[in-house]
Amino acid sequence: MAPLLLVLLLVLLLVLLLAGAGLAVKLLWLVVLALAAVALIGFLLRPSGPRGTRGRRHPR
Repeated sequence: MAPLLLVLLLVLLLVLLLAGAGLAVKLLWLVVLALAAVALIGFLLRPSGPRGTRGRRHPR
C-alpha cells in the first residue's frame, strides 16, 4: 500500500508543478503582449520634428 501511495503523491506533485509552470508561461505571454503593444503605440505616436527627425537634438 505504501509504494502505491508514494507513486500517487509523486504523480500529484508532477501535475501541480506542470500546472503551475503552464500558468506562469501564460502570464509571461500576457506581459510580453502588453509590453509589445505599449512599445508599438509609443513608436506610432512619437512626435516628429523638423525634416523628419524624431525628437533628436543636435548641438549648435
